[in-house]
Amino acid sequence: MGKRKKSSRGPVKKQREVLATNFKCVFCNHETSVGVKIDKKAGVGNLHCKSCLQNFQTGVNYLSQPVDVYADWIDACDAVAKETAGTSTAAPASAHRQPQQPHSRAGPAPGEKYTAEDDGFIDDDDADGEADLADED
Repeated sequence: MGKRKKSSRGPVKKQREVLATNFKCVFCNHETSVGVKIDKKAGVGNLHCKSCLQNFQTGVNYLSQPVDVYADWIDACDAVAKETAGTSTAAPASAHRQPQQPHSRAGPAPGEKYTAEDDGFIDDDDADGEADLADED
């Protein structure tokens, strides 16, 4: 006598991750305040923040998702930020400010001036002390 044959189970359906339609606003930093609506017939994606009332509109195609509109908005914000940073002129250094010299950890003694001779000088007194101890054996 044999065992009964078990019926096989059907294949398990893989659950698809749902992409978000609400996002964090870049300007006001509110979570889930940015909503995206896509009009595929018109080929337009609209983004709107409920808190700070920011709006953004971009072109979409039949494959576009809300996350794509949000990514376009982030890219546009970065482009504007780089453009404004590139056009702004850096403030000239004040004439009364002297360039700072690198200082050692301890620094010069009170009343002592930092000179060009001090550049690149490494004070290694500890190594000399260890060498003296090694000779005593």
